[in-house]
Amino acid sequence: MGKLLIVSNRLPLSVEKKRGKLYFHPSIGGLATGLSSFYREKKALWIGWPGVSTDKISVEEKVEIEERLFTDNCLPVFLTSKEVERFYAGFSNRTIWPLFHYFYQYAQFRKEYFEAYRLVNEKFCDVITGVAKPDDTIWIHDYQLMLLPELLRKKIPSATIGFFLHIPFPSFEVFRLLPWRREILEGLLGADLVGFHTFGYARHFLSSVLRIMGYDNTLGRINLKNRVVIVDVFPMGIDFDRFNKVGENKEVQSEVEKIKRNLKAEKIIISIDRLDYTKGIIERLEAFDEFLKRFKEYRERVSMILITAPSRSGLEHYQYLEKRVNELVGSINGRHGKVGWMPLLYIHRSIPFESIAALYLIADVALVTPLRDGMNLIAKEFVASKRDKRGVLVLSEMAGAAMELGEAIIVNPNSREEMVSAIKQALEMSLDEQVERMARMQERLKRYNIIHWAEDFTKKLEEARNINTELRSRRLTKDIERKLVEDFSSGEKRLLLLDYDGTLVPFNVRPERAGPDRELLSIIEKLSSINGVSLVISSGRDRQTLDRWFGRFNIGIIAEHGVWVKKSGDVWKEFIPLNQDWKKKIMPVLEIFTDRTPGSFIEEKEFSLVWHYRGAEPGLADVRANELKDELITLISNLELEVLEGNKVIEIKSAGIDKGKASLLWVEDGWDFILAAGDDNTDEDIFAVLPETAYTIKVGHGLSKARFRVNSYLDIRGILRKIKEV
Repeated sequence: MGKLLIVSNRLPLSVEKKRGKLYFHPSIGGLATGLSSFYREKKALWIGWPGVSTDKISVEEKVEIEERLFTDNCLPVFLTSKEVERFYAGFSNRTIWPLFHYFYQYAQFRKEYFEAYRLVNEKFCDVITGVAKPDDTIWIHDYQLMLLPELLRKKIPSATIGFFLHIPFPSFEVFRLLPWRREILEGLLGADLVGFHTFGYARHFLSSVLRIMGYDNTLGRINLKNRVVIVDVFPMGIDFDRFNKVGENKEVQSEVEKIKRNLKAEKIIISIDRLDYTKGIIERLEAFDEFLKRFKEYRERVSMILITAPSRSGLEHYQYLEKRVNELVGSINGRHGKVGWMPLLYIHRSIPFESIAALYLIADVALVTPLRDGMNLIAKEFVASKRDKRGVLVLSEMAGAAMELGEAIIVNPNSREEMVSAIKQALEMSLDEQVERMARMQERLKRYNIIHWAEDFTKKLEEARNINTELRSRRLTKDIERKLVEDFSSGEKRLLLLDYDGTLVPFNVRPERAGPDRELLSIIEKLSSINGVSLVISSGRDRQTLDRWFGRFNIGIIAEHGVWVKKSGDVWKEFIPLNQDWKKKIMPVLEIFTDRTPGSFIEEKEFSLVWHYRGAEPGLADVRANELKDELITLISNLELEVLEGNKVIEIKSAGIDKGKASLLWVEDGWDFILAAGDDNTDEDIFAVLPETAYTIKVGHGLSKARFRVNSYLDIRGILRKIKEV
């Protein structure tokens, strides 16, 4: 087992140059502080930008930085000031940040920003590939590095790569606004595991992957050309014990006493955030102003402490926000304040951990009401710090944390009425109710803390690695293909069982458009003329179509998934006698679903009905397919029918018939060599009845009984071309 490489935009240790001297200090931020203990415990290597640009340091200082960071298991990725400006301030924070937080009106789509973003991701890739070993695990973090997984995949194809997004992933309708949407998705799909804070973010990602890239998923597993990408949910935790024990810290105790001496209010509300337009600070202040207007009895009894850490102050929207906050604070204090009491205490700077912890301890209410937030750890830290379980959290439903902290007072931050009511409810909540709510939230946070979160992600990443390792091990390699051809050559009695759609030809939306091409007909003609070779084509298609295409060849055919069989030189026979009376009951249901699902259509076969939905809008098609399956299960409960689910098709046919049973008409004859190939669930019945010595090949990915895998029908044709020349 190799080492763990953690990759993020910033290192946990930052470098500053002041007055010609280098200063090293811990980085501020949830990721750096949250993962610090985990990465030290795992002896991981952390790779990221050190915080100082190369054009501001000498060669000697660069070496000094590398050596100092090395002692903390950190490896720097050096960037120029221009790269930082266009990559970080540009594409990351002028494009991705507003777009992913649904402030698309602020997003700037400038080509030079994206090119810088690509260049910096490539720089990260070069540094990582310089130190990564094949058995290392690479865990990439956040929106600044979304191209990196695929860049690494190209350099290290067998690498184990995880990616976690710490901000929201927007809905498809918002994400599609991004001109470089395909590049971003391709980058993320280079990972083995892509993680999000909430199910909603994961669902949006999967929806975008389907609609833009065309890749469907099964329970969060995306089957790509030659590997699987797992998408899962990991709500980020905090160091619960650290915050739960802050009251024991003497410096924190001193800060608590200082605040109490200077603030005489009966009730204290805190609001702690970065100064960012996504945080809902303006809406929060307006709600507090309205609260004081409406409930005059709380004047001189309640004060709010507003802390905003400076953030991206060079960007225009942040400058406007700072100006607006200052105006509102002055307006509220001027309107409601009195000698000896100010409703708002405003601090616009970063404050030390001890001061933040003290505010958590003394606060009666915490207002955490972002307009959109990936998770929001402030909410979790506030809850964890309340060892006495006194206090109330008012939390925005737009924060990822709301999925876990349901006992908080959950509000829509855009509703001033809800916000005002929530403040009043929080201030008047009984102690018993406070304790009950807080206890439940604390138990949850204690159980799923930052270490649990990190270990949960890395464990799932190991599972993803094992799945892809297994897929690689079952891949039909050149050596296995060579052995297959040799075994075919040495055999005297040889059977080829080949599915049609998706195996010999690409799967087509419309059945009538997927007839065999000249190359395939030439291959079939050659194989069917070789002595000692029996070729059988199995399909869900009707016998008339298959007879029209292949009736002139000396081959066997299985039609309608085993309803009809035809041996070489023989006539069509029903495998089991069937009737069609049930169709009158099922057809009207399929017609209703076809009318309600544009792009879908019905195919009627002699003894089955098929509802095709590949051409329908993906989201609607999946909903309708599930609804139809539920409806059909009820309808066929007293009929000898079964519902068969294939590749974007639902087929209703008589029970007890499948390709596997039909293929036994040939398999039981005894053979020196057997080759079977198929691409969907219906072909698994054939794989199941074959001996272990048979060459069974799954085309594409997904769970399969087949011994080997290939990527597409082209690989199967390549094999057939080789054996026909033997």
